[in-house]
Amino acid sequence: MLKQRILTAAILLPLVLAMILLPPTGLFAAVVALVFVVAAWEWSLLAGCRTPVGRGIVTAVGAALLAALVVVRTPGVLTVLVFVGVAWWIGCCFWLRRFTFAAAPNSENRLLKLGAGVLVVVPALASAISLHGGDRGPGWTLLALVIVWAADTGAYFSGRQFGRRKLAPRISPGKTWAGVYGALVAGGAVAVLGGYLLGVRGGVPLTGMLVLGVATVAIAVVGDLFESLLKRHADVKDSGALFPGHGGLLDRLDSVFAALPIFAAGKILLGL
Repeated sequence: MLKQRILTAAILLPLVLAMILLPPTGLFAAVVALVFVVAAWEWSLLAGCRTPVGRGIVTAVGAALLAALVVVRTPGVLTVLVFVGVAWWIGCCFWLRRFTFAAAPNSENRLLKLGAGVLVVVPALASAISLHGGDRGPGWTLLALVIVWAADTGAYFSGRQFGRRKLAPRISPGKTWAGVYGALVAGGAVAVLGGYLLGVRGGVPLTGMLVLGVATVAIAVVGDLFESLLKRHADVKDSGALFPGHGGLLDRLDSVFAALPIFAAGKILLGL
């Protein structure tokens, strides 16, 4: 399984780099929106939609919202959506404290989870567009992703070496506090190094980058746990089977969806 995951990542990495570094922001936004439409399809299953027709309707509505954002793409709208995403993920921490909240497979909970999907996907796209469209935008966009990737790597090795105390055993039994600490260290270090390479200089600005990196990783963990919670509710192992060894698209993007608004908001607040 590890070899399969590495092979899949090796194939996807050049595609992701090309998507970020090569196109102008308009084309970048359109491509990311298409990717997020696939994520909306998978989210519909986790939300409790079981029929192809129902899932298709949900995906079509998601596609319309994402397409509208790609077309509008004004700085004011993007900034508002970025901070809506921040508020959502902070509020999501309270949801995670109640494992059984919205667990019953009824129409009310299904609508609640579909609404949550809007608050996950739309602000993430707005954040990606905001990052990519700014000064040195592709570099900042790539840094946001590299922070998440570094955190995943740090969590894997730290958790494997030192993991004893479980983080949230009812939601994700494999995650440990040691893994979280490793993720925070790796993500914070990458944020400082990446900020320096992107022209951030001086002790105070780089300290801000460290804080931003740690905050981004912390919320990325929340995003990962939230998707795991929905999978538990839906009684599925993966959100899909798109990537061999990696599961579905949501299984790869859960942390990214949460990290993007935090990173974009922090960049705005730091004046970078």
